[in-house]
Order: sequence, then C-alpha cells, then structure tokens
Amino acid sequence: MARSAIPPEEVKVLDINASYLGVRTITLMENAGAAVAEYVLSICKPDAKVAVLCGKGNNGGDGFVAARHLAKAVRAESYLAEPHEEITSDIARVNMERAKDTIRPLEHFHPGQYEIIVDALLGVGLQGRPRDPYSKFIKTVNQSRRTIVSVDVPSGWPSDLQVRPTATVALHAPKLGMNPHNSGKIIVKDIGIPKEAETYCGPGDFALIPRRKKDAHKGDAGRILVIGGGPYAGAPAFTGMAAMRAGADLTFVATPEPAALPVSIYSPNIIVKPLKGETLSEEHVDYLVDFARGMDVVAIGPGLGSAKETISAVQDIISRVSTPLVIDADAIVACGDRPGILKKKSGVITPHAGEFKKLTGKTVHPDDQEKRGEAVREAASRFKMTILLKGPTDVISDGRFVKLNRVHNDAMTVGGTGDVVTGIVASVLAQNATPFAAARVGAFTAGVAGNLAFEEKSYGLLATDVIEKIPFVLRRYL
Repeated sequence: MARSAIPPEEVKVLDINASYLGVRTITLMENAGAAVAEYVLSICKPDAKVAVLCGKGNNGGDGFVAARHLAKAVRAESYLAEPHEEITSDIARVNMERAKDTIRPLEHFHPGQYEIIVDALLGVGLQGRPRDPYSKFIKTVNQSRRTIVSVDVPSGWPSDLQVRPTATVALHAPKLGMNPHNSGKIIVKDIGIPKEAETYCGPGDFALIPRRKKDAHKGDAGRILVIGGGPYAGAPAFTGMAAMRAGADLTFVATPEPAALPVSIYSPNIIVKPLKGETLSEEHVDYLVDFARGMDVVAIGPGLGSAKETISAVQDIISRVSTPLVIDADAIVACGDRPGILKKKSGVITPHAGEFKKLTGKTVHPDDQEKRGEAVREAASRFKMTILLKGPTDVISDGRFVKLNRVHNDAMTVGGTGDVVTGIVASVLAQNATPFAAARVGAFTAGVAGNLAFEEKSYGLLATDVIEKIPFVLRRYL
C-alpha cells in the first residue's frame, strides 16, 4: 500500500520520534543509504560508474552510506560540496569517515565520467533558493544529460533552482508537493521508521516550534490574552501560568471582578485585567476586542460559566477578533450554538467528548480510535480549525492529518488539567508555531509534565503540580 505524502517539515519530527521509540537516527541513515544504493544498482549496468554528490547535512550522510554500499558492486565515487569541517551533524560525519576512501572535493567532479549521478546535496531543510556552491553544482548536474537519482527530495526543491532528476528515492514517504514533473519517477523506500513515530505525538514535535532569535525583546515570544473566570477563579489562573511556564513572555488574564483578586494572588507573573461585574457580559466586548489587537493569541473559555449573557459575549468576541484563538470549555459550547462565528478564524479548539458533541452534534466512539480520528478530522476540516479532542488518548487534527497523544496518566482527571493544556497550546501558538503543531506539542507536554508530577504526587496530583513540571519538559526536549 502506497504511503500518503507528508509535509517536508515532518521529516525531522519522525527522526526524533523514531529515536524516542528506540530506533537510532544512525540506523535510519544506514537504511536510507542502503535503499538508495539498492535502487541505483537495479537500474545500472555491472560496469557502470556512479558519482554520489554529498552536501554537509544529513542528506549528504545518506549519500555517504549509499556510496559505501555502491562501491561493493560498481565503481562509485563520492564528492563533498563543502570542506569536511563544515559537516553539520555527528552521524553524517561518522558516515563520511566510513566512506572517506571514495570522497573527493566536488570541484573535481566531471559529470561526463559517470553513467549515473546520485544527488544527495540538499534535503528538506532548505530555506529559499540554493546558494553557491550548491547553485553551481545543481546547474552542472542538470546540464549533464546523465541519469540522475535524488535522495529523498531533489536538491533545491521546491525552489525554481532544483535538480531535475530522472528518479527520486523518497525515504519513508513522498513529501507533499513532489510529483513526476519536479521529482521524476518517485520510488518510496521504507527505512525502518516505526508506525508509532508517525501516529503519535512525541519529542520530535518540538522541532515544529520556530527557534527564538538571540536578539529578541520582551513580548517577542508571545503575548497572550486569557478571557476566563467569573464563576471560577482557578481555571484562568491555571491557563495563564501554564502559558508562562511554557515560554510565553507576557500573559494577561481578563476576568470579572470576583475572580480578579484570586488570580492576582495566585501569581504576580500574570497581568490581571479586572472586568466590572460578576460575569463576562456584552459590556466587556468592545474593550476585549480592542485589547486583543495587541495580542498574539487569545485563549477564551476557562472558568467563564454558562450564563446566557456570557455565552452571547463570547460569541461576539470570537466573531470580531482576528487574533488566533484557543477555544476551551464554555466557549466551545458558545461556538456550537453559533458555528458561523468560526468562519475565517484560525487556532485550536480543545473539547472533551461532551463539548465535542455540543460543538458538532456528534458523539465520538470511546473505544474506536479510527472512528474518533475520522470524526475529529471531519470536524476540523469543516470548521477550518485544529481540534484537540481530550481523552484517554487525545486526538488532534487540522482537517487533513490526524495525530494521537497517549502520554498522560489516570490521575490527570483532576480538575484544572484541561486548563493547563489550553495554556500550553496558547503559549506554543504565540511562539509562531502552527495551530496543528501547537496542539500536538501542548498535548504531549502536558502529558509528560503530568507523568513527572505523578512520580512525586501519585493520585494526590494537582493541576498546579503539572504546571510546575512544564519547564522540565522544555529543558528535556526543546
């Protein structure tokens, strides 16, 4: 059965998650290079001469392995595009050393000497158009009129300057956007990535969070507005502090007066914006919509309650804000009553099973993971929002892809843990991750933090214990 195409950015996720599951990256590279060599040998004559062009990253490492395997059967030589000191990964360096007897500098490459050229110059990590020396070598390869086999993706893809291969050996799965026009014949090779690495969230998902700039200023890592509380004070406080512990720079909690003082007392790290009255109502809408314009994310719902005026205010706020949203608790019910307010919105909705039914009108099957996944995928596609369905196994979908999270423990049924998830998701989203990535990282982070807390607190675990373990998860995986 043919594998579905995956986004290029998922390649690093899969490598890390495979390692987390016990399959080392160096093993995957060995399998990848061997698979490329196997295909090349299947199309070449016994007396063929093969050149393997290698870049400085892991794609080049795959090339070194392929060259080593090819050299056992045909005349194979490898060429390195940059000085060997520039090799960027340890495993690529190890495989360069193993193939060093066949390696020459790429400026010595003359395509006319070879029947087949293996392109292992650049992989999926390329940003923008290739620069020299790669741009020069890509042009040389394209002008060679030789059989060209690219490793995983054509070098330079998907820019306008890319290798135009005869064939591409796609590792594990084709990448979204690859087709016969830009990649030649696409041959998919299994390299030993466990199915679970693609099915379940893991530490690899952290690779989807953009790196922080070294010259960043206060607020660059996210400004979050939490709209919650009134009947309940703990929920918005948990969401706000979880967002801070997950790396957001600034978190504001807008909450009715009865909850404002308890939230302030909970932590001085949260900036509280008291709202006049006992509950959120229409009189607060204009102020909150205006305040949201200066935010990166609005998290709405924790602890708001279900008063009629509150639900109406939530609906108006959601319909008017353009900021990415994380929608939780009673705000989900408000969306179920008026689903049109989600039109042209972006962000994450975080229901449990009961809230999912109020949002969609559909009951999810507790024991049928495939049906649960399809129900969440269909709802996410319909609303054009990422949905994180919380449960014994969390189900996350952006409407196209589905991921599961099985990391947590049964003590996490304690009140407030859902609010913690909301805060983490909002924080990651505010750090410029996509909604789908933020939901995946949020679910996994909360689960690992919960497991760390459970080691100490057992069934006495509290939501605050989970919050305090979030930095330990970031230190381990980010």
